Amino acid sequence: MNKKVPPALDDAAQAATKNRAIGLSLALLGAVAFSGKAIIVKLAYRYGVDAVTLIMYRMLFALPLFAAMAWWASRGKAALTRSDWLGVLGLGFSGYYLASFLDFAGLAYITASLERLIQYLSPTLVLLLGWAVYGRGVRRGQMLGMLVSYCGVALVFGQEALHQGPDAAWGALLVLGSAASYAAYLVYSGEMVQRLGSLRLVGLATSVACVLCLLQFALLRPWSAALVAPEVIWLSVLNATLCTAVPVLMVMMAIERIGASAASQAGMVGPMATILMGVWLLGEPFTAGVALGSALVIAGIFVFSRASGPARAAPAGRR
Repeated sequence: MNKKVPPALDDAAQAATKNRAIGLSLALLGAVAFSGKAIIVKLAYRYGVDAVTLIMYRMLFALPLFAAMAWWASRGKAALTRSDWLGVLGLGFSGYYLASFLDFAGLAYITASLERLIQYLSPTLVLLLGWAVYGRGVRRGQMLGMLVSYCGVALVFGQEALHQGPDAAWGALLVLGSAASYAAYLVYSGEMVQRLGSLRLVGLATSVACVLCLLQFALLRPWSAALVAPEVIWLSVLNATLCTAVPVLMVMMAIERIGASAASQAGMVGPMATILMGVWLLGEPFTAGVALGSALVIAGIFVFSRASGPARAAPAGRR
């Protein structure tokens, strides 16, 4: 005779299932929203704007959102020490200002699809930096995953270089520099995440990056350069909200519900989302080589992640 499940246990199981489903949905939506950033940048470039001006507008509209995030996460917490502020400044420069600028600059030369595949290599760059700086070991499975994913990027890059020549190499190098800069942020942010909290650190570091982007524009461009097409303004608003601040919160909420490892696995939809949006909105080619290269990158990062073990909770911000 079947034992009857107590109503309280049944309700708890249903609540846990619902909570996990919500967390997974948030992680997927956050990954897709993050992926839209490259598409918006490519669309804005069609109106003759340059990287310095475009990133200035993105950060101008994102600054109030991230400042509010930092204030909210800092309520009731101890004030930052001088050492904390120096750390926030350094991480804001590396992880959000430099990484974002190099990424925007690179997108002027390569497709959104290749950009997202290169950015997807960030976990492998974190491993390489950890090996170079701290002497951390590298597992055989991690090496296999890296080999597969880098072969995938090389395949897609090779196809793009045939059509665009040296510009593709320069753009890929800029985006790779962006990924390396963000990897450095992840390597050095661990201690501060534990001390300040992920949301507070993201809010503060991104606010620093926003100010740096505004200063960069003020120093490098005349004020007349701010006169851009209305479409650039609206695309920048969309980039700052839907593709920057909103997905940060989505991923943070997803990590709270399903953990960093599951949220990271859900993020694997990001490259494919970028490729599909690039084909649909930008008219980028989707060849057998792009499909195979993308599959290799995703498969390689999956193998790499499994070999690396459970992911720790890292700051959820993206470039």
